[in-house]
Amino acid sequence: MEVVRLDGGLLTERTQALALLGAALELPDWWGRNLDALHDCLTAGDFHLTLENTAALEESPFGRRLLRVLTDAAQENPGLVLEILDKNAQKD
Repeated sequence: MEVVRLDGGLLTERTQALALLGAALELPDWWGRNLDALHDCLTAGDFHLTLENTAALEESPFGRRLLRVLTDAAQENPGLVLEILDKNAQKD
């Protein structure tokens, strides 16, 4: 399973985030390009996501909803590995 590394700073706006996620996760052309459809795709497959810069997500209303969808899907699907890294939390 390929690790998909995503920067939360690029996922704060709906249109850009959904396009980036669709491409990075190689979702089928028919997926609905909304958070419900993303959740459905994430709970139906095997994925390994590494998410960086989560502070940027938490600062945006869409980003907070997206982060909730990602974490909910990871709790529901044992085939979804979600690693959340915070660049600001790295130790010297």
